Amino acid sequence: MLGSPCLLWLLAVTFSLVPTTRPLAPQALKEEEEDETPGPPPPAVLCDYDSCRHLQVPCRELQRAGPKACLCPGLSSPAQPPAPPRLGEVHVVAEDSSAVVHWCAPSSPVHQYWLLLREGSGATQKGPPLNSTVRQAELKGLMPGGVYVVCVVAANGAGESSVPPAGAEGLEGVGGPAFGPCGRLAVPPRPVTLVHTAVGVGTVLALLTCSALVWHFCLRERWGCPHRPASQPTAGL
Repeated sequence: MLGSPCLLWLLAVTFSLVPTTRPLAPQALKEEEEDETPGPPPPAVLCDYDSCRHLQVPCRELQRAGPKACLCPGLSSPAQPPAPPRLGEVHVVAEDSSAVVHWCAPSSPVHQYWLLLREGSGATQKGPPLNSTVRQAELKGLMPGGVYVVCVVAANGAGESSVPPAGAEGLEGVGGPAFGPCGRLAVPPRPVTLVHTAVGVGTVLALLTCSALVWHFCLRERWGCPHRPASQPTAGL
């Protein structure tokens, strides 16, 4: 019977080492359920993408590189040619007869751009291809006093955007249509040319004036001045 007290003591020590569990209060159960319930997803934000910004990174790359998910503007199908770009500001530099053309990308996939330039009824000149991040280009070698029509063309694997035909209506203004790909630009004469023209005209006028004076005095010296007859005194009454 000596083993019974030892067995009872061993059982008592074992049960004393087992941690006792307390029943969870209703408030604790409620807090635990709230912690497990998934919250609403964070609101989506627009990507930092501007279709008119020069050297703009494509929006798909912004989505992959950003720390949080963002939304890109909708694009048309890549199986369709892109919509026409929108021509923006055209800044003409009269000093060197050049112009800087800005435009905005269409809501379409674009692989490259290029410019078309036409003066009057002359042939259309096509500029070099530009990558899809470019939103501005410089036109050089323009004629002072010339009037041009400039158009922006976008292209992808399915084709290129459309441009209005030569002489189409809607290009009367300097900037062209509000949302069109083409516009009319006028190159003013160079300021130096105007100064030279004014100096030349003034020099010619001065030479003509001097020549007229010299000719007048030479004739007067050669032929003499005609003498006016002396006026007769009036007889008194």
